[in-house]
Amino acid sequence: MFGTSGIRGRVGEDVTASLALEVGRALGSEGYERVVVGRDSRESGSMLLDALAAGLCECGSDVLEIEGELAATPTIARAVDWADADAGVVVTASHNPPEDNGIKLWTPSGKAFGPDRRAAIAERVESDAVDYADWDETGDRTTLSGATAAHASAIRSSVDLREPLSVIVDVGNGAGQITATVLEQLGCTVRTLNAQPDGSFPGRPSEPTAETLESLETLVGESDADLGVAHDGDADRMMAVDETGTFVPKDSLLALFAREEVGEGDRVAAPVDTSLAVEDALTDRGGSLVRTKVGDVYVAQRATDADVVFGGEPSGAWIWPDETLCPDGPLAACKLAELVAADGPLSSLESEIDSYPIRRGAIESDDKSRQMERVERRVLETYDDVDARDGVRVETDDGWFLIRASGTQPIVRVTAEARRTDRTADLFETATQLVRE
Repeated sequence: MFGTSGIRGRVGEDVTASLALEVGRALGSEGYERVVVGRDSRESGSMLLDALAAGLCECGSDVLEIEGELAATPTIARAVDWADADAGVVVTASHNPPEDNGIKLWTPSGKAFGPDRRAAIAERVESDAVDYADWDETGDRTTLSGATAAHASAIRSSVDLREPLSVIVDVGNGAGQITATVLEQLGCTVRTLNAQPDGSFPGRPSEPTAETLESLETLVGESDADLGVAHDGDADRMMAVDETGTFVPKDSLLALFAREEVGEGDRVAAPVDTSLAVEDALTDRGGSLVRTKVGDVYVAQRATDADVVFGGEPSGAWIWPDETLCPDGPLAACKLAELVAADGPLSSLESEIDSYPIRRGAIESDDKSRQMERVERRVLETYDDVDARDGVRVETDDGWFLIRASGTQPIVRVTAEARRTDRTADLFETATQLVRE
């Protein structure tokens, strides 16, 4: 039922009001007495949120609904602690297409529900183990005001902008308008793209990539903007465009954030598909990389270690553990503005990061779990240096490849990287062939 990023799928098939009701009942039955809820801009979100809230109230939990329902995922996740609640729920499918929706659960620390908590909810849903409240002990549903303002205040207090910049923010028709608001409050000149919330995402696909951000790249390149930033539908992700209108590679952005935070002996948490360039950037600053499973919950868990000062995923999820354990796209946008104002321009900063040829691909699979079992057996029989914590990552003398099942889609992902283009191509072909066989 749960993937690496909660529950996700097509509305009316995988994700229904009945499922949302059952998840709400399961949360209430597990003893989460105060729960913050909100959603992104998807049109199905209001229906699913109502069903979820009904299930919570039915089992005695009080529901604290974000004012206006719609807010960025990090706003809702952070509000769990501010509201002295036991859990938070965001109705979102993050960067997925508009026909999808989902449910993601949060703890007061800002960390997403881990495997044990998710398993407890799934078991109650699957076994229909519901503890209904008595008629006079059902929960209340009230409005939680001020969460967005509190989030904005927290971001401002964590950023020291030496001089105002000109920034273009591509909200992606999602819930990330807070980024433009905070940058303006910090004195920046801000222009927005796709700022009208619309769950059909008419401006561009929800996931911010080099291909989907063409309008932002053009606008930044043809203007005097210092940088452009972009979010996915719920603003837990943030990607960037430099002042020339060039998309900043995902691994380079991870390396920039990571090296800014580390000192001698510090570590950065990042998943198994992270580039060699990040390790090299950290080594130059006396830091090191600790690898995790793919998924912000695993990065966040490792970020609780005392010597881990930053966590990130090349997908665009960035975690500053001293601030919060949830990926915070608006915070990342403002941190990037701080970095550019102090040491920029962004193109020069990015040029300091080594770049190695990396290839990422995906293969559709009707039974990804069974396929991965066969792949793992073959890999373990063939190679010596294998990391099997999340799929199989194979280290070679001059590179690596990773094969893993997607946690949110019916595909098997293949990634390969080496210090030479021809070697990357060889490793990618080897990995792809292993999956196809």
